[in-house]
Amino acid sequence: MVYSLAASTLTVAAPLACDASAAEGAEPAHGHSDVLVTGTDEEMLVLEVTEANKVVVRLPRVEVGQGVTTAVAMMIAEELDARLADVDVPLAEARAKGNQYTGGSSSVSSLYGPARELAATARAKLVTAAAGRWNLPARSLYTKDTKVVAPDGRSATFGSLTASAARVRRPAVSSRPKPASRHRVIGRPTTRIDARDIVTGKAEYTGDLTVAGAKPTVVARPPTLGGKVGSVDDRAARAMPGVHAVVRTAGGVAVVAETFHHAFQARDALRITWTPGPLVALSDAGIRSRLRAAVPRQGTPPRGTTQVEGEFEFAFVSHAPMEVLTAVADVRPDRAEIWFSSQTPMDARDGIASAIGLPKGRVRVHVIRGGGSFGRRLNYDAAIEAALISKAARRPVKLMWSRADDIRHGRMRPASHHRIRASHAAGRVVAFTHAMASVSESYEGRGLSALGGRAPAGARTAGPLPSGSGLYNFGRVSGDSGSVELAMPLGAWRSVDSGTMRTAEEVLVDEVAASLGKDPVAFRRATLRDKAVKAVLDKVAAAGHWGRPMPAGQAQGVAVHEEYGSCVACLAEIDATDPKDPRVTKVVMAADVGIAVNPRGLQAQLMGTAIDGISTVLRAGLHIDRGAVRESSYADFHYARQRHSPPHFEAYVMPSGREPGGAGELGVPAAAGAVANAYARATGTKPRRFPLNF
Repeated sequence: MVYSLAASTLTVAAPLACDASAAEGAEPAHGHSDVLVTGTDEEMLVLEVTEANKVVVRLPRVEVGQGVTTAVAMMIAEELDARLADVDVPLAEARAKGNQYTGGSSSVSSLYGPARELAATARAKLVTAAAGRWNLPARSLYTKDTKVVAPDGRSATFGSLTASAARVRRPAVSSRPKPASRHRVIGRPTTRIDARDIVTGKAEYTGDLTVAGAKPTVVARPPTLGGKVGSVDDRAARAMPGVHAVVRTAGGVAVVAETFHHAFQARDALRITWTPGPLVALSDAGIRSRLRAAVPRQGTPPRGTTQVEGEFEFAFVSHAPMEVLTAVADVRPDRAEIWFSSQTPMDARDGIASAIGLPKGRVRVHVIRGGGSFGRRLNYDAAIEAALISKAARRPVKLMWSRADDIRHGRMRPASHHRIRASHAAGRVVAFTHAMASVSESYEGRGLSALGGRAPAGARTAGPLPSGSGLYNFGRVSGDSGSVELAMPLGAWRSVDSGTMRTAEEVLVDEVAASLGKDPVAFRRATLRDKAVKAVLDKVAAAGHWGRPMPAGQAQGVAVHEEYGSCVACLAEIDATDPKDPRVTKVVMAADVGIAVNPRGLQAQLMGTAIDGISTVLRAGLHIDRGAVRESSYADFHYARQRHSPPHFEAYVMPSGREPGGAGELGVPAAAGAVANAYARATGTKPRRFPLNF
């Protein structure tokens, strides 16, 4: 249902991720209403055509590099026949109601219907307004380049028609979105609308903002997870030039200064004694032992079957987005204003309000674009901390977590242990069981939760999901899970549980194929349930020349995954001539995500997932050493650099008429599984601990 709003310009709104009947006060007629809907900007996606001939859609999602603003602009431009350059997609600030959750690869699929319906309705009203101005039949007019055009060549910009279009109650032409067969923008590879701003430095991130009086702020943090300040001598720090304030926080001691240079210098001059955190007696070996013991028993395999079994360990992994966590906070006695990049701004506003003791209606959260996230910005640690520092210092602050802060004290993908068994007889798998245990966070009441915020509903931080190998005709498929509760700051990491569970399962699928004397691709083709998954597998096998002869120490690997209403396959080639320094030399991926709004954006997402797979399988993880994270920067958290990336990358978007599924997280399990399988084939080993260099 699309509603027209009482406004001087053409403004239409559609409920987003909620039942249309929930729109208060609306009296729709033929799918439209001219009643101003109570709380519209809170609960709906709103489109406005301005007199300046701009189409503005304030997006209740966050742009963290995934290209959602470009995808939405393409949907709007398609249905309005507007120039892409005339569509603006600013980010909405935190609302009181509705859905502003950015995660679960759901943004494009949840926006696809409402955005197109809004634009189609606006187009119908603009055409009707032009027909009235020219006294022509509305059906004789058409739209192009943000204008309405008459058969005789006359044209009028949308902006010149917006006031009269706002008064149109019943459009004289259809307001239904176009069928896919008429799409000219959707499905066309498109450069991001913000690409030039990003590469020229025009795009603004939180650290670029100038907020009156906000001073650079950093925090001295404990050497161990969950450590506390015992005592602090801040006399030397306070006496240093440029220092405005030194305040204690739940996470350490904050320094507010004239510049970040001054702040870091003063931070290092603080003399602090720390109380160790609750994990000070625990290191990697102990955590792995606990996880192994927490994996549930699998039971007895079917009689008369042969077993293929494997146990797999996955390390903790930092999100490590390129833009470190930054938040600007201005907390006053009666109100507060916060600027930061958030995937969950409504939850963040509530958490901030609770932390600083204000009603949530007195807290305003501005959502800023983010320089990467991968799930990290689901939590709002920095924003709450900035607000608390601002309140204590009685002045606006611009807080920046250093890279070491986020790696050593930020959220991380939980470590996990997996025990998988496939039982086969007479050449086929008749039972498949996957039991696992992962670390789950347990630090309520320890002070950390006040700075992190609980994970939002729908964003899993740890714990199991059922086995994903229902992909295959494997007979009786079952799964079970356990957990180890530790006082650690965990968070949903790109692809969440699937990035470990499916990776381990795809490794074992290769080993089952070998046990049965079958080629890994042929075995998958014979056992996969879904035609779409077979199709993406066939695509990468053909495009990647599966089975081609390769020198000793080099090999191919393949894996598939299905989730979010989409599916993907990956073929990876690796040079493991030196098994301790392997290099992925080629990656071929194919995805079926339904209608791909922007194929170029999807290909970029797949490339990113390939790098994630290479990183977390081969080299990137976190060590826990006596209650502390050992790594502190990109120098020792070994995410793939350019020299580790495949010189050859191909991504294929499968044609589809289905509405869009999810894509952002889809490729991680397939890429990780393919890299692991390529390494196994190249080295003749069975990889069991990831990353391999641990």
